Amino acid sequence: MAGKTAPFAGFEFMIAWRYLRARRAEGGVSVMTWISLIGITLAVFALILTLAVRAGFRAEFIDTILGANAHVTVYSSGQIGADGQMVRGFVTPDAVAAAIRKVPGVTRAAPLIRGKLLVSDGEDTTGAEVFGMLPEDLASIPRIGAGSGAIGDLARFPDGIALGSGVARELGVTLGDRVRLIAPGGVKTAMGSSPRVKAYEVVYIFTAGRYDIDTTRIYMPFVEAQSFFNKEGRADEIEVMVEHPDRIESYGEAILLAAGPSAQLWTWKDSSGAFLRALDIEDNVMFVILSVLVLIAAMNIVSGLIMLVKNKGRDIGILRTMGLTEGSVLRIFFLCGAFTGLVGTLAGVLLGCLTALNIDQIMSAINWLNGADVWDPSIRGIYALPAKLQAGDVLSAVALSLGLSFVVTIFPARRAARMNPVEALRYE
Repeated sequence: MAGKTAPFAGFEFMIAWRYLRARRAEGGVSVMTWISLIGITLAVFALILTLAVRAGFRAEFIDTILGANAHVTVYSSGQIGADGQMVRGFVTPDAVAAAIRKVPGVTRAAPLIRGKLLVSDGEDTTGAEVFGMLPEDLASIPRIGAGSGAIGDLARFPDGIALGSGVARELGVTLGDRVRLIAPGGVKTAMGSSPRVKAYEVVYIFTAGRYDIDTTRIYMPFVEAQSFFNKEGRADEIEVMVEHPDRIESYGEAILLAAGPSAQLWTWKDSSGAFLRALDIEDNVMFVILSVLVLIAAMNIVSGLIMLVKNKGRDIGILRTMGLTEGSVLRIFFLCGAFTGLVGTLAGVLLGCLTALNIDQIMSAINWLNGADVWDPSIRGIYALPAKLQAGDVLSAVALSLGLSFVVTIFPARRAARMNPVEALRYE
């Protein structure tokens, strides 16, 4: 009894390779093969680049949130002041902050004064939000304080104010210039409240990496902010940072117990949760859409194989009469389609990874060709298009592309395997 042919024998690869290289005059479909190959390459390239940009945007967005804002903001629903009156905020902010610092996992707890006002250099005026903070607390903010790449001397912060780079650019001021802060209801008189106006020297200019922060935020020494906003002896809130902000929920109960019965919490996930959920939905939708593109590209393989099977009907009949099994025929045409999908996938991965790794240079070239910046930070929030390659994203793109390529190849390959050799050779 003759032995069975081993699956994917060498001659099966040889015949499949011969069919892929065959010209149209020889009954091949090389043009369709190239179209399929290019389609798979572009689809995988688009999928990987989109996944990389999605991951980079999310990582940059979260990093700017955690690097320039509190992980948890502790508010007070109201406390009794020294005069017996109910006041908003904390009347003993240092004690509350000290108690919160003792909570395991808390790395920073800083009393804060917050207020909105106008800032002017004498000619231009813009709105801003002021954060009153101690110098050592300002220095500990990753994207604003020490080591953040800002300009100026933090040691001089008690003598002036710190401006976001967007505020400084809007007013046209730099280090050493003086600006006026205008609080609409700053001074209480017998006739009511009148605006408080005071000039400060700009001693520090920071760039947090978020457009909405850099264009609106000003830092002022804590004691000066208490005086400027008529909040002597108290703080509006306590800014808290923790070791693991992604697990911020696990710190909530302990921080509330330390802050007292009137305390309330607002985490970074509460403030940005809607945007993060929108990003998740967008990610899922984009993956589905691009998966459909990969499927469409893979369908080109089906078209090419159907034409190849039709053109090679005589060859299939001869091979079958020589003893080639249905399984061997199926594997030959499966290899034709699988090879196209494999090469297209590898080319798409290479092109997508190279583009993601060089996204800054590519965007610079696009800006140069366009004559202007195509990335508007006022709309997108961050200053550049980020890309972050992740092994899981690349593997998911490869698995999707190869899986679809292999599956769609089976159907025309089965058609070839089931071809009746007598019918194939009847008119030859």
